Amino acid sequence: MLTISERILDDGTLETVTLDVRGGELSVRIGSGSPARLPDGALERVMTRYGKPLAADIRLDGPSLDLGGGAVLRLLRHLARYDVIARDYLVWSAPGREPLAELAVAISAALVHLARLAGD
Repeated sequence: MLTISERILDDGTLETVTLDVRGGELSVRIGSGSPARLPDGALERVMTRYGKPLAADIRLDGPSLDLGGGAVLRLLRHLARYDVIARDYLVWSAPGREPLAELAVAISAALVHLARLAGD
């Protein structure tokens, strides 16, 4: 399981969004709710649509989630010199593809949206 996003709700509680792979299926969980299965290939499509190539000199040693078939999703926390608060990025890598990175909050929102649509 990989926590990809956290936010504080209006009532002060912390809501987390996590991804998990079980039986080859990727699911997303919002807070303490039930996991919602993501459509096949959803993460790859979202990352190829919004992700940008990762610079070759970036070290990836944070938490990760094995997606199967050699694909991996990693969390990267980055604090730029001009930022006060570090930002979380998701880095998706798959065999034969260059790693792609995007803000975790953006990818989280897209995946939650897709999971909700798939559940209808």
